[in-house]
Amino acid sequence: MAIAHTAAQRLIDNISLVIFGKRREVELAVSGLLAQGHILIEDVPGVGKTMLAKSIARSLGCTFNRLQFTPDMLPSDVTGVSIWNPQSREFEFRPGPVMAEIVLADEINRATPKTQAALLEAMEERQVTVDGVTHALPALFQVLATQNPIEHEGTFTLPEAQMDRFLMRLRIGYPSAEEEERVVESQQLRHPIEDLAPVATAQEILAAQEEVRETHIERGVRQYIVDLVSRTRTLPDVHLGASPRGSLGLARAAQAHAVLTGRDYVTPDDVKAVAIPVLAHRLLLTPSARLKGVTPKALLEGILESTMAPGNI
Repeated sequence: MAIAHTAAQRLIDNISLVIFGKRREVELAVSGLLAQGHILIEDVPGVGKTMLAKSIARSLGCTFNRLQFTPDMLPSDVTGVSIWNPQSREFEFRPGPVMAEIVLADEINRATPKTQAALLEAMEERQVTVDGVTHALPALFQVLATQNPIEHEGTFTLPEAQMDRFLMRLRIGYPSAEEEERVVESQQLRHPIEDLAPVATAQEILAAQEEVRETHIERGVRQYIVDLVSRTRTLPDVHLGASPRGSLGLARAAQAHAVLTGRDYVTPDDVKAVAIPVLAHRLLLTPSARLKGVTPKALLEGILESTMAPGNI
């Protein structure tokens, strides 16, 4: 636990040098990294979505590629392509931007569904298949995607299968007046991200991820996790609830949250702390619920309040 906790705190402190006043969101992002999960950062323009993703990448001494998604992007622009080499008389694989340890998929919903689907295999199986040949991705691999939920012109809604592969969906929100003044001051001469140095190596993060997997989850907490996820499938306002992948993601995110707080075991409070970021984007509401203004967050808050948590942990 010592490696994971120390590395996590260094990352959080470093990223907070760029992302002011959003320590909770930064902690969730780092939890997602330690839990080996991909993160969707969804919010209005200009609140620091891309900057959060770039700050995470800069804080790690690892390979980083950025994909700026556009409607004319092809799947091969993501995964790579096989090119005929006349000298060797063989096809050679030219890896695409996805073959990196940290991948920023900026404005992911601007790509067509066919191009979005090129990420499905990479995100779930950590490999890509091009022309029938499978290529393994790095041991440390995370997709940090951003999208704007307000502007819909020229965008394509992410399908449920794609959304389900993101461990968390984060929203940053507007800063307070004091924090916004600090942002303006810090960027008067140059952006603080230009001075951001790596504070953890890929090997440290891999070791931290291993420690997170070993964090103990007592049986009562496991049952609590399953109860929460199961209840999302029985609500009348929900057309499609969270899948077993949601239970797995909630358990892993709770383990990472426990490590961040310095414990080697998971409590119900860890589960509650990450439940909404992990589960809200997995719920598909009925048309009538959307017309009534019901939100996944509100439904999950109700589930958390009404589901009995195990005691004495």
